[in-house]
Amino acid sequence: MLPSFKKTEAEPFRVASPAPPQVPQSAGTAPLGAPITSPLRAGTMSIIGSDLIVTGNLISKGQVQVDGEIQGDVHASLVSVGESAKVTGSIVGEEIIVRGHVLGSVRGRRVLLQNSSHVEGDVYHQTLAIEQGAYFEGKSRRAEDPTAGMMRSREDIPAPPAPPAPQAAPLMAPSAPQAMSQLLPQTGQ
Repeated sequence: MLPSFKKTEAEPFRVASPAPPQVPQSAGTAPLGAPITSPLRAGTMSIIGSDLIVTGNLISKGQVQVDGEIQGDVHASLVSVGESAKVTGSIVGEEIIVRGHVLGSVRGRRVLLQNSSHVEGDVYHQTLAIEQGAYFEGKSRRAEDPTAGMMRSREDIPAPPAPPAPQAAPLMAPSAPQAMSQLLPQTGQ
């Protein structure tokens, strides 16, 4: 039976809080924000505190909660960007929840832009939900596997090159007149 949406004259006008968007599920996926009981959520969460600024890429096999600022790329299974956070770089993960600022691309199987989010960049996703009030400037592209070839682990990162070995400069003794002129004060002639 279909619900009736008629408004009676005696009923006062009220604004209902919006329900979270219902995103169609594909086989084997849970709705956005729902607890995941998979190995992706196993382990501990790494937290970038609000007083921390990270310059460089951040790679984790587990969960990352960003409350501070990251100037670089973030790769993790679950990335949560807090309201006061700012990420300048790309974010890649299985599930990405954005409440703060992101300046860069977002690639995730499940992406949620909450009402306080501010995203300037392209979003590549399998499932995308954008709450009312979220700011999104960029392209949205659906892909079966948006993280293909993008997920990195610590083993994928090449070791930094070894610094060059210091080379001793050849020592040359100054000539006698040069040595004397350096030791004696110069007098006006």
